[in-house]
Amino acid sequence: MTEPKDPVLLSGGNPQIAKGYGDAPVQAYIAAMPGWKRAIGEKLDALIVQAVPGVHKAVKWNTPFYGIDERTWFLGFHCLTKYVKVSFPDGTSLEPVPPGTSKQKTVRYLDIYEDKPFDEAQFSDWVQQASRLPGERF
Repeated sequence: MTEPKDPVLLSGGNPQIAKGYGDAPVQAYIAAMPGWKRAIGEKLDALIVQAVPGVHKAVKWNTPFYGIDERTWFLGFHCLTKYVKVSFPDGTSLEPVPPGTSKQKTVRYLDIYEDKPFDEAQFSDWVQQASRLPGERF
């Protein structure tokens, strides 16, 4: 029996995980997150599941996504060299608006760094708000 290979880490340490729906591919992505980022991925996943029981999950384009069904997504995150970037596709509709801007009009980001704790209560509130919006189809 051959040992499973470790996932390839792409630019910035983002794990290369095959597209898939459900919790298993998201957990595979989180397990492959390098170093301190793995604990952030575990925390994000737990907060999202707590905020939105029954949330749908998928990995697409090497990014875990969370949604209201298997076609409509309200949040994703991925690894960059020095931080984990959380994306809210309809972030301009959240109160308060997440701090990171985008070239795309409605997208907003939350960047989480190793040495800077993030406001978990605010994050959970954004997740709840985002889950009530129409979401993005992709």
